[in-house]
Amino acid sequence: MVLVAVFGVALLIAVLLSGLAARSVLSTSLLFLLGGALVGDGVLGLIHISPDSGIVATTADLALFVVLFTDGMHVSFPSLRQAWRNPARALSIGLPLAFVGMALVTHLLLGLDWTTSLLVGAVLAPTDPVFASAIVGRVEVPARLRQLLNVESGLNDGLALPVVLVLIAAAGPTSGDAESSLSTIALELLAGMALGVALPVAVSWLARLPMLGAEAKLQPLLPLATGVILYGVCHLTHANPYLAAFSAGAVLASISPNAATAFGPLGGSLAELSKFAALLVFGALLTPHLFGALSFGGYVAVFLAIVLIRPASLLISLIGTSIDRRERLTAAWFGPKGFASVVYGLTVLQAGIPRGDEAFTLIAVCIAFSIIAHSSTDVPIARMFDVEDLVGIPDEPEPAQADGGAADGGGSDAGRAQRPGGGDEGC
Repeated sequence: MVLVAVFGVALLIAVLLSGLAARSVLSTSLLFLLGGALVGDGVLGLIHISPDSGIVATTADLALFVVLFTDGMHVSFPSLRQAWRNPARALSIGLPLAFVGMALVTHLLLGLDWTTSLLVGAVLAPTDPVFASAIVGRVEVPARLRQLLNVESGLNDGLALPVVLVLIAAAGPTSGDAESSLSTIALELLAGMALGVALPVAVSWLARLPMLGAEAKLQPLLPLATGVILYGVCHLTHANPYLAAFSAGAVLASISPNAATAFGPLGGSLAELSKFAALLVFGALLTPHLFGALSFGGYVAVFLAIVLIRPASLLISLIGTSIDRRERLTAAWFGPKGFASVVYGLTVLQAGIPRGDEAFTLIAVCIAFSIIAHSSTDVPIARMFDVEDLVGIPDEPEPAQADGGAADGGGSDAGRAQRPGGGDEGC
C-alpha cells in the first residue's frame, strides 16, 4: 500500500507538471524513476524491493507488452511496404553492430568472459519502445523518422530474445541444451506471431456478425479485451508476448481502423500508467550499493553504450539512404535502453549463471542512465523539427504576430528562426 500511495503522489505531481515537462527538459519519466529511488532501500526505505521480487519482472513485462500493443497500432502496412528499407537496415545491420560493439566493450573493460559479454550485448542492443514513443508519438516529427524508430524498437526486442536465451543456456550449467533450446525459442516466437495475427482477426470477425456489435461508448474496450486475452494466453502457452503484442496491434489497426482509433486515447493512457508504474518499481532497485558495485570500467562501458555504440551502429546502417542528416542524428541518438532490457536483465540474474550479478549490475546502471539521458532530451530533439504546438498545451498568445503565426502553421518566432529550410520536413 505504501507503493500504491507513492505511485498516486508521483502521478499527481507528474500530471501537474506535465505542461512544463512538455516544453522543457523536465521529464515525468525521470520523476517516477527518482521517486522510486527515494522511497526504496537506498534512501527512505519505505518499500523493500529486490531484483528477484516478482513485482519487478511483472511490471516491466506488462509495461513492455502494453506499449508494444499500442505502438503496433501506429504501423501503417501500406506506408511500410513503400518504406521498409530503412527499418530493415536498422534491424539487420544496426542491431548486430550494437550487439557486437557492446560485447567487445564489456569484455575489454570489465573482463567478463566472451559468453557473458555477448549476453550483455544482446540485452542492451535493442532499443526500447517505451521511451522511443516520446519521439514516435509526436506527429510533427517527420513520418519517415517516426516509422523507422517505431518499427525498429517494436521488432528488435523479439529479435534479441532468442540470442539472450541461447547465450544464457551457453553460459550456465545447461549449455549442452543450447541446440534444443533454440528450437523451443523459435517455436515460442512463431507461436507469438501466430497468436498476434489470429486473435485480432477472430475478434474483428466476431464484431462484424449481424447479431453482435459494440455500443459506441464501449468500443475502446474491444481492443483492450483483445490485448488482455492475448497477454494471458501468451503466458499460459509460453508464446512470446512481445512479438504477439506488436503484431496484434498492427493487425488490429489494419483490419479494424475504427476500433484502433477508438482505442487510441485509452491505449495511450494505459501505456503511460504502465510505464510510470514500472519506472517507480525499477527506481526502487537503484540503491547506492548497486551503483557502488560497478567498477570504473563499467561506467566507461555505460557511457560508450549510450553515446557511441548505438549512434555509430545506426549511422553506419543508414549509409546510402535518403534520410537527411538531422533525421539520421536523431534516430542515432534516440536508442534508449528500457523495459525490454530490464526483463532480459532479470532473466540473466535469475538464471544463476557465473558472474551474472556483475552483468545485471552493468545492465541496470546502463538502463538508469539511458532513461535519464533520453527522457530528458526528447523535447529539445523534437524542437529541431519545430514542435511547438502540443495537444492540450496551447502557446501563449502573441497578439502582435497572430496573423504571421497562423500563416506559418503555429509555433514561436524563435522556433521558426532556428529551423533552416522551413517546414517541409514535417510529417
